[in-house]
Amino acid sequence: MKQNRIVWILSGIIIILALALGAVLIFASNQTPKKRGPDQLVQIAPLEPDPQKWGVNYPRQYDSWLKTQEQVATTWVGSQPYSKLERDPRLKALFAGYAFSTEYNEDRGHYWSVEDAAKTGRNPTAGTCWTCKSANVPGLMAEMTPAKFYATPFKELTPLIEHPIACADCHKANTMELTITRPALQEALAAQGKDWTKATRQEMRTLVCAQCHVEYYFKGEGKYLTFPWEKGTRIENIEAYYDSYNFSDWTHPQSGAPMLKMQHPDFEFYTAGSTHYAAGVACADCHMPYMRDGAAKYSSHWVASPLKYSEQACGACHYDVDYVEQRVANIQLQTMQVMSRTEEALVAAISAIQTVSNTVGADAQLLADARALHRRAQLRWDFMLSENSAGFHNPEEGLRILAEAIDLARQAELKAWQAIKP
Repeated sequence: MKQNRIVWILSGIIIILALALGAVLIFASNQTPKKRGPDQLVQIAPLEPDPQKWGVNYPRQYDSWLKTQEQVATTWVGSQPYSKLERDPRLKALFAGYAFSTEYNEDRGHYWSVEDAAKTGRNPTAGTCWTCKSANVPGLMAEMTPAKFYATPFKELTPLIEHPIACADCHKANTMELTITRPALQEALAAQGKDWTKATRQEMRTLVCAQCHVEYYFKGEGKYLTFPWEKGTRIENIEAYYDSYNFSDWTHPQSGAPMLKMQHPDFEFYTAGSTHYAAGVACADCHMPYMRDGAAKYSSHWVASPLKYSEQACGACHYDVDYVEQRVANIQLQTMQVMSRTEEALVAAISAIQTVSNTVGADAQLLADARALHRRAQLRWDFMLSENSAGFHNPEEGLRILAEAIDLARQAELKAWQAIKP
């Protein structure tokens, strides 16, 4: 009898505990979970430009960012500074009459962005030139408005620019959420009917790079930074945009053609149907791959050539990294060989137009056609020269663009000689 009583008591306790546990689970399931950011040692002020302060909370990311001060070389690109004009004297003829014919150096890493911009021999005048060079820019634009920032002379802004490209350019303080801080990209996407705030995290891992690694120009007297994407982002769309405004950066003194200088259209080139982009690969997957430090996993902020950490960058998807590295080498060699042939065709076109322009009685309309062809050909060659992968970001598109550039350059040369009347 006593034993039955104990059994009943234990059974009752179990039932009560089960009911209590069920109630707790039901209560918990009906609660809205609080969004939790990464653990913080210190609070970071909004738009804080100093990466060292962010580094207190994120030491691994900060230490890897410091590696962008290293000056490393790859076969064709890298971040070791050298004069492109000395390596390829033909550039002086191609950029004649423009600042790039006096100084054109290979860029160093993000760590050096302020120093290199301040010391460039190309003598920038517009404050717009600072837009992509410093983590101070988002805060200054918030204080001044973007339009006033752009319109302020370069030298007046220089004392306010202290920190290079860093955390505040791409992240929200404390949450580390990726964000777009440059109005030009926000405006360009809005004009295409795209809401960047609805982008996925993977999409944002490319869009934050597209704030700066794009083609752009300074619009109007206020030098307002503008992306020429109104008609699309492929090279033909960009050309059509500039043609619709009769825009040119300078007039070539030998050919007389109204020329366009490309900037660094990595985003446009990569997203024009490349294999990796179609597979959903973001810029950060290759240039900021995930690393391991013991049990910790973090995104490297040593933004450099993936060849410098190919095991992590390429090995995340490809099992044979040696094959991938050789494949990259082959693609880049082929692209640069065709690039050289394109330059030969352009120099020949410039020479022909200059010679015929000084010939009495030359057909003015045919010469005008030759100049238009020179503009179109050099735009395509410069697009490939200015993107930062020596063709690897989109190999098929790169060779298509260069093939068209050679064809247009040779057409320009032929048109010029045809302008001489018998």
